Amino acid sequence: MSDAPRRRSFVVRRLILVWLRLSGSLWFLPIAIVIGVAALAIALIAASDSFGQQVLARFPRLFGADADSSRSMLATIASSIITVEAVTFSITVLAVTQASMQYTPRILRNFLRDRTSQVTLGVLVGVFLYCLIVIRTIRTGGAAGRYVPSIAVLGAFVLAGIAIAALMYFIHHITSTLEAGSIIAQVSAETVTAIRERFPATYRAGSDAVPSAQAPQSACTSTSWHPIPAQRSGYIQQVEQDDLFRLAVDRTRLIRMEVGVGDFVSQGAPLISTAGDAADEGLAEQVQKLYTIRPYRTVHQDPAFGIRQMVDIAVKALSPGVNDTTTAITCIDYLRPILIELGVRCHPRALRSHEGELRLIAKFRTFDELLRATIDEIRLNAAGNPRVLGRLLLVLRESADVAPGMPGRSDVILACAADVLRTARHSIAMADRLALEEEYALVERIARHA
Repeated sequence: MSDAPRRRSFVVRRLILVWLRLSGSLWFLPIAIVIGVAALAIALIAASDSFGQQVLARFPRLFGADADSSRSMLATIASSIITVEAVTFSITVLAVTQASMQYTPRILRNFLRDRTSQVTLGVLVGVFLYCLIVIRTIRTGGAAGRYVPSIAVLGAFVLAGIAIAALMYFIHHITSTLEAGSIIAQVSAETVTAIRERFPATYRAGSDAVPSAQAPQSACTSTSWHPIPAQRSGYIQQVEQDDLFRLAVDRTRLIRMEVGVGDFVSQGAPLISTAGDAADEGLAEQVQKLYTIRPYRTVHQDPAFGIRQMVDIAVKALSPGVNDTTTAITCIDYLRPILIELGVRCHPRALRSHEGELRLIAKFRTFDELLRATIDEIRLNAAGNPRVLGRLLLVLRESADVAPGMPGRSDVILACAADVLRTARHSIAMADRLALEEEYALVERIARHA
């Protein structure tokens, strides 16, 4: 691939990342809507100049308001809309804050990215600005003469109706969104989407598409390494791993990733290490561009963060102060499609070579790590709860059903199931764990025949 297509592909990926960041903010879409509504006000005022008299003659009841009544109506709409907007969103922020405290603070960003909230905020503020723009053009008399932009005034009335409808839908939407099941379902869907994008290939029996994620120790210790430090502290949101591999090929170097997507890196800590000679400034600058470091994690390239959110909700639900078994089981149920997707997907190679030469030692979370992150914390907090432990075994059985033929995955699934059964044996009476013993036997039978 020539340098120009590489640069174009890199720019496209960066633009996509910028777009995801902007569209996921609470301010970008509302500002775009406000600008659009302001442009609509200017356009309707111009249309009133050109066609106002004709439409007034044909439809006097619709366009026949005088200057004083038009100004009064617009002022009423503007003051009412901005008051309702302030009160509604103040209450919403309080409700979302309460929900984040009840479930997990990591879901707060999900509400900031909610399209309905963004559109409603943009519509309400947009209607307010629309009324201000139109009011400014109304003249009651004097040297300039009487002027009423009749089409624009009617447009304000229509926009007020749209704003009321948007507000009613928003109240319904935010009420239903704050329900535990809706929050968990949304996080689960985003995580499944991220898994499909990050691991697009599915495993085929007989292929070698599921390699070991661990680099051989000889590749890591047989040479001297020179780190390239991070220029800022934060979480790794994205790594352009293909470009990093091509950079290693172009520079004929061996590069080892020290941190992967979802990891926290401190300023001055190594992002990568290069074998052999120390990296020059040009190489270090190119590497920095391939890492996106921000103060928070996102699900886009980091499915483990979606799992983290759902596990946090389940653990908090199982805490003695909450004791909400149903919410914990809901989390486990929505973790099932995530584990099934992980179970059938090919994970990336840890070692990438070019023309027989090792060029990149990648770092990412393996299936084992993701499965343990899903099961272990919930298992430990569910001690003494046969319903939750039983649901964990059910999830592991379904994961084992899709794992046959996947190297090593059946073994780690069986190990997790054994840990769940061990927790049950230490915390649940024999009469209550008979069903768990039977469920474990099913997992073992499926895993042993994988």
